[in-house]
Amino acid sequence: MITRHIVAVALACSVSAAAILQLSSDSSSVKNQPVAGSYAGSKFVTANSDGSLTYTPDEKGNIIPDFSRVGFYWGDKEIPDIAVVKTISPTGTEADQQLLQDAIDEVSKRPLDNNGYRGAILLKKGVYKLSNSIKIEASGVILRGEGDTEKGTKLLLTATQQMPLLIAAGSGNIQEIKGSKVQVTDAYVPVGAHSFSVSSGTGFKAGDKVILHTTTNDQWISDLRMDKIEGREGTKQWKASEYNFSFERVITRVEGNKVFIDNPVVMAIDSKYGNAELYKYDFAGRISQVGIENIFFQSDYQTDTSENHGWDAISFRKIEHSWIRNVTSRYFGYSCVNLSGQAKNISVLNSNCFDAKSVITGGRRYSFNNDGQLNLFINCHTTEGRHDFVTGARVCGPNVFYNCTAKRTHADIGPHHRWAMGTLYDNITTDGEINIQDRGNWGSGHGWAGITQVLWNCSVKAATVQNPWAGGKNYSIGLQGVKKDGRFKERNDGEWELQHKKADPPSLYMAQLKARKK
Repeated sequence: MITRHIVAVALACSVSAAAILQLSSDSSSVKNQPVAGSYAGSKFVTANSDGSLTYTPDEKGNIIPDFSRVGFYWGDKEIPDIAVVKTISPTGTEADQQLLQDAIDEVSKRPLDNNGYRGAILLKKGVYKLSNSIKIEASGVILRGEGDTEKGTKLLLTATQQMPLLIAAGSGNIQEIKGSKVQVTDAYVPVGAHSFSVSSGTGFKAGDKVILHTTTNDQWISDLRMDKIEGREGTKQWKASEYNFSFERVITRVEGNKVFIDNPVVMAIDSKYGNAELYKYDFAGRISQVGIENIFFQSDYQTDTSENHGWDAISFRKIEHSWIRNVTSRYFGYSCVNLSGQAKNISVLNSNCFDAKSVITGGRRYSFNNDGQLNLFINCHTTEGRHDFVTGARVCGPNVFYNCTAKRTHADIGPHHRWAMGTLYDNITTDGEINIQDRGNWGSGHGWAGITQVLWNCSVKAATVQNPWAGGKNYSIGLQGVKKDGRFKERNDGEWELQHKKADPPSLYMAQLKARKK
């Protein structure tokens, strides 16, 4: 079911995006549908005639990982259409703030049904004036408008300070289940692996939610040369204690002391560089099954460089298995969608971030920002952004950006700083750059931006894809655009293949999803 849904979304994209782009100051659109034509096979992934895929490992067993188990319920469930239980209409006055929040609070108190939903709130067409953020803090609440255009349902934030318009957030944090922790005993677990050995498998069973927790040591920092970043004011050298990663996974089966997990390893586990352990966890306060649909978000602003106004249209925090679809934002300073580090299994579909208003400098215009894991962005479009499809520091993958476009961009797409792990940029079109590189002392010492970053059939003005000194590889496959040296031309090239050609399959994400569903 979900495969059909995603294919339908992709096919509908060029029509809806062209219509939505009328809202921006330049209404011409860049379309990025994979086109018919000559495709060349990749040496890393082979598409077979029966729809299966074959992966070619390197000398250590690393492969390009399977990115298909991301988004709402890992792509295994279709996003539902939830019945309306509350309908409101705008007053066009400041009373809309309380009207909307009261409706959310009312529905949030309804009991969950057998499928985990409380019901949808229908926001009738018109302008809702909001002076502050509105909040969803309960599972199973759907906020649905009647269209993400000026003539549809428009939420207008009039605040004169930086804030999100909509916050959907749970509470608490991940809690380790005491007594469940075991050590990973394999000396090396390659990228792409779905299994590994532990000191004892007796405490685990299929369906257990687990954290694969990896730690790094000083040798890793030294081999990456991140303790030797050329200093300037504010530069911070990397410290091993700050680079411990928690990957959320689910046990699929256990065979003795060998455990199998649903999503792959996206950064090799190498005992030379640290340790790894596995434990069960709970996250009692995290909310789920929240949906935001068919709404136009707009921020008031004073000038093109205004800073005191709406910052995020939508902020998701401490939330899982939720979605955002068919939304458009305009004039916000930071993002249309901002997913925090504890936002997991979120699908962001058919959404747009147009005409950001801010100073064009650091910390602004991250149009679709993802700091979480297992998240999926499909058919998202931007204008006037800086880092349009972007991850931040220490981001655990896998994550996917598929079939997205960026126009009049002011910086670059890609992992922004400090080691994002396992991101697929699939059929991304931009009039700017996509870069995966050592960013050196930019910011406060960004350093190596990411590992296991895969560009697949992307179209760019220029791109840098480099491999870090240690720890893994990055890939540019089927890139249309100029290959550039990057900030430090002496860094090692990434894995470049089929530049100025199209790789087969046309979309890696779609091929992996279909292969898994066979």
